[in-house]
Amino acid sequence: MIPEELRYTAEHEWVERRDGNVVRIGITEFAQNALGDVVYVQLPEAGAEVRAGDVVGEVESTKSVSDVYAPLTGRILARNDELSESPELVNSDPYAAGWMFDIEVEDSGSLSALLDAGAYAKLTE
Repeated sequence: MIPEELRYTAEHEWVERRDGNVVRIGITEFAQNALGDVVYVQLPEAGAEVRAGDVVGEVESTKSVSDVYAPLTGRILARNDELSESPELVNSDPYAAGWMFDIEVEDSGSLSALLDAGAYAKLTE
């Protein structure tokens, strides 16, 4: 499942445009399937300044530990603290309840540099 309305990164993260310059970030269905059962999620602190490509957290599963990257430059507005108690939401609902953090981006035009659903589908073939 690759939702058409989202943008994607080569690191298997999805980006959803919210209000104004705010975007929501999570990992894709493909990524959570590859990871297996997620047992721990570390997220960036609200207020942190991040640059595109920075490692801002990690996802630990029964198989491995994977870094979470900031796909865009900006400031962390919010994070999904529910994942600290229920990391399995990343597996069960990666595009909604399993979201990770919101970024207020410096340049909303930078979203256009991310992959669309078709390009992401080709990447995961």
